[in-house]
Amino acid sequence: MFVDEAIIDVLAGKGGDGMSTFRTEKYVTFGGPSGGDGGKGGDVIIIATNNCHTLSDYRHKRILKAKPGAMGGRAQMTGRNGEDCVLLVPVGTLVYDTETDVLLVDLVEVGQKYVVCKGGDGGFGNYRYKSATNRAPTKTLPGWPGEEKNIKLELKLIADVALVGYPSVGKSTIISVLSNARPKIGAYPFTTLSPNLGVVPYGNYEDYVIADVPGLIEGAHEGQGLGIQFLKHIERTRVVAHVIEVTVGYPDRDPIKDYLKLMKELESFNAELLNRPAVVILNKSDLLETREAEAELRAYFEKLGLPFIAVSAATRDNIKELQYFLGDAVYQRNQKEDWEK
Repeated sequence: MFVDEAIIDVLAGKGGDGMSTFRTEKYVTFGGPSGGDGGKGGDVIIIATNNCHTLSDYRHKRILKAKPGAMGGRAQMTGRNGEDCVLLVPVGTLVYDTETDVLLVDLVEVGQKYVVCKGGDGGFGNYRYKSATNRAPTKTLPGWPGEEKNIKLELKLIADVALVGYPSVGKSTIISVLSNARPKIGAYPFTTLSPNLGVVPYGNYEDYVIADVPGLIEGAHEGQGLGIQFLKHIERTRVVAHVIEVTVGYPDRDPIKDYLKLMKELESFNAELLNRPAVVILNKSDLLETREAEAELRAYFEKLGLPFIAVSAATRDNIKELQYFLGDAVYQRNQKEDWEK
């Protein structure tokens, strides 16, 4: 199951208590204090990894705790530190403090770490309180409590290209023929219930990541269909690829109207998305009605300054060209970002 949000309580470990004890070696009279300090409590650490792609591990784990530090020992020995609690999350996970609604960290790189809760320090043992006027102290300090927070984990997929479009326009089929992704495919609305990611080769040594974002229909930003759940996954993409089709027998459906409606949904969700580089993919070019409408549609979108390509994911027609068409769009976006830096 694809889970892209989770709310959990995280508690760092308490520091170990200091010990009160005295030296008892043979032939040592009036042995002084020798109680050691307690060990530090374990931290709660979040690490971004490519080995998981969903937050499903935290769907039923509501409380996660690090281990406490051990009590100090004899002979001024410090107690063992508590074991850290490590949370592995997908790259692209944001961590929020739910009490303040503050973004704590955005984990965008593999291996990136963030200590969300620090373990408590160990308490002092009685040897710490020895002085010229107090040679036999019994005072100790308990360990300090660890930090605790209620946090929200929110996953926003990191992809170079987002395929957006109405249900059943062929996004899942396109991603399956372009990449190594194997989504469930069917001829009915909302076949895809979670985003699919695939890696597409581009050139000899390059590749790019493509995402199929499901469930976008008119009213998506208000919760219609599945869109409100997945619109956020478009926010990190470099290129938005609009997939359209020519639909016969449905008077309320039209490729240009579909495009304009979804552009309105993107604007309502996050107006900045309208500034992203965009391309238009006309799918199902093997159908007669699509071939008849292609020239008119191409002229319309190219007049808007949008690159346009017609393909058939079912027959693989023009798929190789689409592979480089999208790769070129990503490359140009990357070149622009490098130049702006």
